[in-house]
Amino acid sequence: MAKKKSGSKLRVMMLGGLNEIGKNLAVIEYENDMIIIDCGLAFPDEDMLGVDLVIPDFTYLEKNASKIRGILITHGHEDHIGSVPYLLKLINVPVYGTRLTLGILESKLAEHKLLGSRDLIVVEAGQTVTLGCFKAEFIRANHSIADSCMIAVKTPVGTILHTGDFKLDVSPIGGEMMDLTRIGEYGRDGILLLMCESTNVDHPGFTPSERKVGSALDHIFMTNADRRIVIATFSSNVHRVQQIINSSVRFGRKVAVTGRSMLNVVGAAVRLGYMDVPEGALIDIADIGRWPQEKLTIVTTGSQGEPMSALYRMAFSDHSQVELTPRDLVVLSSHAIPGNEKLVSRIINELYKKGVSVYHDEAVVHVSGHACQEDLKLIHALTKPKFFMPIHGEYHHLMQHKELAEYMGMDPKDIFVMDIGQVLELDAKTAKKNGTVPSGRMLVDGYGVGDVGSIVLRDRRHLAQDGLIVVVATVDLEEQTIISGPDLISRGFVYVRESENLMDEVRDLVRAVLCDTLDSGVTEWTQMKTNVKDALSKYLYSKTKRKPMILPVIMNV
Repeated sequence: MAKKKSGSKLRVMMLGGLNEIGKNLAVIEYENDMIIIDCGLAFPDEDMLGVDLVIPDFTYLEKNASKIRGILITHGHEDHIGSVPYLLKLINVPVYGTRLTLGILESKLAEHKLLGSRDLIVVEAGQTVTLGCFKAEFIRANHSIADSCMIAVKTPVGTILHTGDFKLDVSPIGGEMMDLTRIGEYGRDGILLLMCESTNVDHPGFTPSERKVGSALDHIFMTNADRRIVIATFSSNVHRVQQIINSSVRFGRKVAVTGRSMLNVVGAAVRLGYMDVPEGALIDIADIGRWPQEKLTIVTTGSQGEPMSALYRMAFSDHSQVELTPRDLVVLSSHAIPGNEKLVSRIINELYKKGVSVYHDEAVVHVSGHACQEDLKLIHALTKPKFFMPIHGEYHHLMQHKELAEYMGMDPKDIFVMDIGQVLELDAKTAKKNGTVPSGRMLVDGYGVGDVGSIVLRDRRHLAQDGLIVVVATVDLEEQTIISGPDLISRGFVYVRESENLMDEVRDLVRAVLCDTLDSGVTEWTQMKTNVKDALSKYLYSKTKRKPMILPVIMNV
């Protein structure tokens, strides 16, 4: 390990994952070495019109690219790996993760045409990698996706434990239980800083085992032997899909998978041996017509009601291979992420309209992958950290986690509820907030990254709410006369053919404004357009109480 220079401080910051759900990204920096833990994305809010994805602002990482020794990934969920391709386009550094995590990431890099040009290094739980002055050990954890890990980082001033997402599952579907022994050993040796997820901190008790879902699925298959069963769940929940396959095989059914992300993840899990699929159990979705309906299970994406997901297309009769009928049962094996309730409700309503039976009792067919209060208390008790930073949650989650840590005996002054971009500086004995680094969000729209900002979003909201009026006129500046127009084009404001009187009044107003402007000797295009916009905006608001976007197009001959 590199020798510590006198006075050097360890800097820890989150560039995503605080005061929000998603786009998790942690940075640990010491002198000329820096590592990144996770690099995820978030999905857009309702007010982000047309935006596809939200990723962290990479400005600070670009500026310090020469210091970055690697990216460490805790597990393969979108909110932890989804932004990796966007970062790797800017900086070329090695990525470390377990086999399934990197297997899922490979398909993402292939989409971005980066596969083969970036260094993906497979590690196993229990393995330690050296990155500059840091030594990082991957510690086996349980979560709703296989191959999840916590990461313990030995730094020149002490050890940091980053939990990633986890829960305690003493009877996991695949793999082994979380390595509590190793976590306890780190706690005994001393942990300087615990960075622990907070997503389910407001849920009392322990998080139930994934095995609980298996018996519920068996019951559903047993009592619906005469129906085709369509099950929507998170594509990344390999253990859930495994249980669906197990139940299907037990009741003599074939399983077809649909939805791009579901196909990618299941394909990677089967290829890498993380799923045990009996030969012949999986069939292509295109071949479902060859089997009786009651002998089929379809596993699909769309449990969150996402527009254009496979389940959404089925509900709205737009799926190329699956047409739902009253003989089908749709099972929503998921919990609606906050903000998605309306989308999920819309799909459920549409399914009922088609006469399809819907089962969406999440208490029976879904368990969370995140730690509830007792799981979190266990980690705090095992690690006994000197300092604590709650991560991965909205502000109320972080504050509730702070209260939980205080309940477990921590001094409030040793707990740091941070903002994105805020820097926590540590040495072996002290910790304090000290400054900020550039941070925020970048919006991805199609192939564009960052070209949609607050101004573009404001314009999109303006257009969505009040519409657009284009005013076209041709003038002769030398003669100070209007040659043609003004002509009006309305989109999303009023239907011109049904508002002829208003449009005539608007033309007269614009003509009068242009005449007054020309008569006063104004020849600057900006001033002419401003005069038209101001006068027209006031007039339209007085008549309609609406403020459409006004776009004057004035030409000279």
